[in-house]
Amino acid sequence: MEVNNSRIRVGRIIFFILTILFTLCIFVQFYLAGKAIFEYPVYWSKHIKFVHLFGFNLPVLMLIFAILGSLPRWAYWQLSGIFLSIYLMYFTANIRSVLPWVGSIHPVVGILLFVLSFLLLSKSWKLIFRKNL
Repeated sequence: MEVNNSRIRVGRIIFFILTILFTLCIFVQFYLAGKAIFEYPVYWSKHIKFVHLFGFNLPVLMLIFAILGSLPRWAYWQLSGIFLSIYLMYFTANIRSVLPWVGSIHPVVGILLFVLSFLLLSKSWKLIFRKNL
């Protein structure tokens, strides 16, 4: 029983840390896009390369630790929303040549992705650090 509780606790804490990292990475992506628009276009390549470092990698790790931490059903639904949003980000960035108007949805989906990750961060904070675990 004690091993199971410590596995759940460690899984949830690592999930929380990964959620912090993911949310910060989304913020950095907005920053890089802003630098590319307002400062120097070379930052577009940094924006593109950076997403490949965390895009699907962190959410997959988050899913693994959500399972290890026995997180509630809401965590899996929000992770599903994050995976869908990441897919939409890639879709809207790469379909521009066929459907140019879809590319303009890219920053809107980015905002949705940031909101989803921040909500997941907030809810997981409350779950992990409440008194009665």
